[in-house]
Amino acid sequence: MTTVLPAPAGAPAAGWASGPLGSVQACDREVSRQAALRYRAVAAFALSRPSSVDRPQGTRGAMAAERWAARPELLRSVSEWATQELCVALSLTSNAAEALLVRSLTLVHRLPATLDALEAGAVHAGHVAALLDHVAPVADDTVRAALERDLLAWSARRGAVCTPAQLRDKARREVLKRKARSAADDLARAITRRGLSCRPDSCDGMAVVSALLTTPEAAALMAALGAYADALPDDGRTRGQKMADALLDLVLRPGENGLSPVQVVLTVVAPIGALLGGDQPCEIDGQVVPAEVVRALLAALTGARVTASDATAAEDSATEDAPAPAEDTAVEDTAEQDPAEQDPAEQDLAGANPAGATAPSAATTADDTDPPEPTTSGTATAGVSLVKGEDPLRGLSDAAIAQHIAELEADAAWWAGIERRVATGELYADLDPALDDDPGPPPGWSPPRGDLDPDDRADHDPDLPPDRPGPPEPDGWWARADDAVSDASAALLDAERAIGRARRLVATAERADASDEGAWAHGPAGRVTAAADAITALARATDATRAELADLLGRTAGGGLADRPRIAVTHALTGALLALTDLPGLRRATRAGTGLHAPAGTDGYRPGAALDRHVRARDRRCRFPGCRRPVPRKGELDHATPWPAGPTSAANLTGFCTGHHRGKHQAPGWTHTLQPDGTLTVTTPSGLTASTEPPPW
Repeated sequence: MTTVLPAPAGAPAAGWASGPLGSVQACDREVSRQAALRYRAVAAFALSRPSSVDRPQGTRGAMAAERWAARPELLRSVSEWATQELCVALSLTSNAAEALLVRSLTLVHRLPATLDALEAGAVHAGHVAALLDHVAPVADDTVRAALERDLLAWSARRGAVCTPAQLRDKARREVLKRKARSAADDLARAITRRGLSCRPDSCDGMAVVSALLTTPEAAALMAALGAYADALPDDGRTRGQKMADALLDLVLRPGENGLSPVQVVLTVVAPIGALLGGDQPCEIDGQVVPAEVVRALLAALTGARVTASDATAAEDSATEDAPAPAEDTAVEDTAEQDPAEQDPAEQDLAGANPAGATAPSAATTADDTDPPEPTTSGTATAGVSLVKGEDPLRGLSDAAIAQHIAELEADAAWWAGIERRVATGELYADLDPALDDDPGPPPGWSPPRGDLDPDDRADHDPDLPPDRPGPPEPDGWWARADDAVSDASAALLDAERAIGRARRLVATAERADASDEGAWAHGPAGRVTAAADAITALARATDATRAELADLLGRTAGGGLADRPRIAVTHALTGALLALTDLPGLRRATRAGTGLHAPAGTDGYRPGAALDRHVRARDRRCRFPGCRRPVPRKGELDHATPWPAGPTSAANLTGFCTGHHRGKHQAPGWTHTLQPDGTLTVTTPSGLTASTEPPPW
């Protein structure tokens, strides 16, 4: 007798299926729930294995510094032996056990809502992996929580199918919108990892060659190899086999293959704001890329400038007041403050900026720079790291500084415990009396106050400077206790100074970042990025930037690319495509006063060039729920109502990949309903219903 699990609360987005498929859905939700419980249990296990039991860094037998530095930050507080214990318990390799620890701790501490959704069965392991890869790394807690909330709500839309690939693509877009300014830096670091690798295949005698390239390079490479394969005669090889052979011929036998040059076609989608210097996400062949990638690609292909020039930024900065730098500074009037009233960290910090020294303001940017205003003696503006040249924290990232502070605080707490144990005699309770010539401290003993503070010895001997050691004391328990307390006090003082410097460094960096962010937001790129629509972006752009955009469109309007650039006119609220035109068409519509609209239908079975281009731009990918395959460049536009009963028009055409196009006509029991606005509703033989809409622009 087969046991069927009860369906968890909350129906899937597509509803509960009838028959065995409904049992599959219930089992899948139970698998997700058990996975969530497993993650919570692993995190609790990690909490029970603190790193305090490990040997401290720098001591004999401790973990190597390189290995310790390479450990994920979330594992810094977990004992290194927890990984080995997990290996034994679950029969995992060390790498797999460590990855499980990191995932569990990340979900518990950084993505708690995702873990709750997994336990409720609303998402599965594939969705969790997408959020771990793209949302968990976001440093700002508020931004990360908002991203997590919005993406989970988007994935749970009623009647919509959300695959991990779709959620991953959506996460890329949303993360890029919120951290667009750092996308260029992330890309620059990623470019340094470009390269090739080779690994054995599962079949003996075969190997897999992987290439890590930029998105335009990878898209162009695949398109070129595909074009070479399509040009070869049909000889029984598959398209993939032909592409592999073309690659080998081009690389290993250049000049001997007789292959003719081919034309590579890449579809680039860029908002007007991105071409005006903003940071809106763009697409290359359906893959999300930062705006800077598209600007660089278009500049390389056309020779036109597609970024705001220095002169443009200078012109813009002259028209508006730049935001004032932060009033709070790293040090204020240190020259007028009595050094005796400062704490040790402030004295150390003040010494790094002598009277009369000035520093540039962090509110300036590369495109908006004004001469620094003179500052009063002993005052430094925000955004400058005022630490001594030998300070080890100089140049570190915020995360590294925070980690360093945590380590220093842990050391300070350890020293405080040592001092307490020395003062109460607890430290010597476990010592062997045979190792000491002097008897141990009597019960209830506590040293005089003067013994805890080396500076108090100057109170008893006025001729003895407080920073010079007193007369030698006889070797024995009392001397060692005094030395231990002195060392602990000195270490605590050093730790307090280091912590003070680190805290001021972090505060200065935060103020500098806020000032820089404000300057960027008030600059040309910031105002264009914040524009709600293309018209507003054009209005906020400077005359020089608009001229550069017109030059780009003018250079390519008559050719030069595989196809002239098209201007997509979209709905301001929904992002739906309303019309697709180009610069000459826009000028004709303006002169005629006819406005822009979708192309009219055609009388025949095949759509005209304008209609075909409009439908492909509207759908962009296969419209079957959950599918992300591109619509083939030739064919696969389906009539919802078969022709000639149904017209060849945008309201009756849908883009499918080859497999789902065949399924629409051949799979028994399926129904496909297309609404005039392009919404496609699919009903399965088991009663499930899912809808898709054309992706918004």
